[in-house]
Amino acid sequence: MNIGLTNLQLDVLKEICNIGAGNAATSLSKFINKKVDMSVPCARIISYDSIYDKLEDRAVIAVVVRVLEGIEGNILVIFNEEIAKNLIESLTGSKENIFDEMGTSLMCEIGNIMSGTFLETIAKFANFTEESLTLSVPALCYDMLTAILSTIFIESGQHEDFVLELDTEFTIEDDKKDCLFYFIPVPGSLDNILEKLKIN
Repeated sequence: MNIGLTNLQLDVLKEICNIGAGNAATSLSKFINKKVDMSVPCARIISYDSIYDKLEDRAVIAVVVRVLEGIEGNILVIFNEEIAKNLIESLTGSKENIFDEMGTSLMCEIGNIMSGTFLETIAKFANFTEESLTLSVPALCYDMLTAILSTIFIESGQHEDFVLELDTEFTIEDDKKDCLFYFIPVPGSLDNILEKLKIN
C-alpha cells in the first residue's frame, strides 16, 4: 500500500534510492576493501500500522540513526540476526559476536554509511545543502521488531503516520544479503522532499 503518492512520485523516489544504494555500495567497498553491489528492488510508502500487519514479529538487529536537522526523522536499517552474524564474519574473517566491540562497531558503521549516503543522495537531487543535514551517532538495538519500531515512534514525539520502506539487497563478493531500510519522517519532511524534487 502506497499512501498518498502517485506512481511517478514513487518511481522518482525509488530511482533516487537506487542511486543512493549505488553510492553506498561504493562507500562500503572502500570501507571493507571488498566488492559490494547494492540495489533497492522495491520502495513503498506504507502506514505505520501496516508494518505490524505485514511483518513477522521476530528478534532483529537494528541500526538507528536520527536525522536531527534538514530532512528530519529517524532511519532504521534492520537485519535478521543470522545475516548480521554472517555479515560480520564476511567482513572480519572470524566469527565475531555482534555485541562485541568489533561487531557493534562494524554494524553501526554499515548502518551509518547506508543512512548517510541515502540522505546525501536525496539532498543532492532536492537541492538541500549537506551542511543542513545533521545525523546522530548510530546506535545498535537488539529486540523484537515491533518493540524497536514502537520505541522509535514514541521517542520521536510528533511523527507522520507513514514510513518509507525500502527492500535493500547487497552482495559482498557474490555473497548476497538483504535488509530492510525505514525512513520515519517528522511531519512535513516527506512533503518538503517532494516539493524540492518538483514532483508534488
